[in-house]
Amino acid sequence: MPRMSAAEKQKSHDRILDAAARLFRERGIEAASIADVMHAAGLTHGGFYKHFSSKQALVAEAFRHAAGELLSGAGAGADAGGAARAGAQARFIARYLSPDHVADTGQGCPVAALGADAARHGGAVQAEASRAVARMAAFLAPDEPDGEDRGLALMALLAGTVTLARLADTPELAARVIAAGRRAAGILGKEAGEDPVETAV
Repeated sequence: MPRMSAAEKQKSHDRILDAAARLFRERGIEAASIADVMHAAGLTHGGFYKHFSSKQALVAEAFRHAAGELLSGAGAGADAGGAARAGAQARFIARYLSPDHVADTGQGCPVAALGADAARHGGAVQAEASRAVARMAAFLAPDEPDGEDRGLALMALLAGTVTLARLADTPELAARVIAAGRRAAGILGKEAGEDPVETAV
C-alpha cells in the first residue's frame, strides 16, 4: 500500500479535528468516543494513532482548533487597533450573544460548551481551555490600563450568558437571558468608552 503523502495526512488530520471539535461540543468529552470521531470524519478507527497519542491529546487540540475558528470569525480588524478593532469586537459579541449561537452547540464556543468538562478532565485539556479563555479575553480587552480585567469580565459574561440560555427550559426564558447578557455587555463597553453590542446591531 502506498504511503500517505504529507498533504493527505494533514487533510485527514484536519477532518478528525473538525469532527472532534463538533462532537465534543455537541455530546461532551466522555460521550463522544474515538470511534465516533473517526466515523464522523469518514476514517477508520485504526488510523487514529497515526495522528494523536491519546484521546486527551485529541480533546486538547480540538479545543484549540474550535477556539481559533471562533476568533477567526471576528474578521477584519481583529488584529488592528482603534475603530477597526472595536468593530471586530462588536461583531464577535453580537454573534456570540445570539439565538443562533445558543442553538448551535456543535459549532459554537468551546468554553461555553465544554468549560466544566475541561475543568474535570484537568491536564492538557484544562490547560488548553484556559489558554482559549485567555486568547478570547485578550481579544475583547479594550486598550486601557485595566483592559485585561475588562476582557476577562466580558468573556465570563459571554460564556455565562450562553450557558444559562442553553439551560433555559423555554424559548422565552432563553431570549430573556440573551437580552440581559447583551444589556450587560453594553454596560461594560460603555464603561470602557465603547458600546460593543449596540455598534453591531
